[in-house]
Amino acid sequence: MNVLQLLPPFDFHDHVVGLWASPDIAVGTAWTIAAACLVAIACGLLGCFLIVQGLALIGDAISHTVLLGIVVAFLLTGQFSGPAMFVGAAVTGILTAVLIEFIHRHSRVKQDAAIGIVFSSLFAIGVILLSTMATHAHIDADCVLFGKLDTISFDKMAVAGFMIPVSVVQLLIVTVAVMFMIALFYKELLAAAFDPQLAAVLGLRPRVVQYGLMGMLSLTVVSSFTAVGAILVVAMMIAPPATAYLLTKRLPVMLLLSALFGVISAVVGTHLAFWLDASTAGAMVCVACGLFTLAFLFSPSQGLIAGSWRRYQLKVSADGDVEPQFAP
Repeated sequence: MNVLQLLPPFDFHDHVVGLWASPDIAVGTAWTIAAACLVAIACGLLGCFLIVQGLALIGDAISHTVLLGIVVAFLLTGQFSGPAMFVGAAVTGILTAVLIEFIHRHSRVKQDAAIGIVFSSLFAIGVILLSTMATHAHIDADCVLFGKLDTISFDKMAVAGFMIPVSVVQLLIVTVAVMFMIALFYKELLAAAFDPQLAAVLGLRPRVVQYGLMGMLSLTVVSSFTAVGAILVVAMMIAPPATAYLLTKRLPVMLLLSALFGVISAVVGTHLAFWLDASTAGAMVCVACGLFTLAFLFSPSQGLIAGSWRRYQLKVSADGDVEPQFAP
């Protein structure tokens, strides 16, 4: 059977224009895209600093270990919202980074193995506490994985006379905070990411900068996955920055491209999900990974096809430089 036959027929008017035809549907779609774009921008900007340091898996680890901080905050306060939850998540994120660095520095265990050990341990502790001491807490596993993008506009609050979804307000605050912190400490983040030894010599305290980055990452994760799900958070933290990494060697351009690719993934993924009647978060992840695949294949400087062509030209040039040998 042809694979294309498994897909529903696509009609531009029905699946693109039709999504914005009804005012009620258009408003809900706009808030969905807005929330996903804010997550993509915040996660993508932070993910760039993880990618250049080879620490992309720390984002995945923190997205799971924050469960421990959330559960501890719930046990202390009795609620899954408020400042206590964000403080618990931030502390857990920093603790994750500290333990990974401690194991890596004081043993022969490499960093990827240390990430796996700390990630699985703290996540397991969080699961145990949740199942034994917080059994009356209501956490929907599907909601944690895929979020509530399609119903994000149901819970609103009044802001300057406008009714705005609570999740969008939270994500906007976090995204603005991430952008502000990156702009304020850009030199410190740049030095700590590319040359920690030089940063230490200059008195920039790269380890403190790293822990601050982990704290911001934790706050972004905990404010995002309740709205869009852990899968989209992890994907936006890795796929758009990795795509941008293949297209440029300058960090400022990488930051801009990462945010742009995240926004494109959010917009196109929303329409793709509407066409396929599929998970909105899952469709956005597919688009983000599709953009990475295109960059992996066609990047002018680091793409697979460009690299193969350069190797072919070098081979032809080398063969042409060898003079033929004739027997006397």
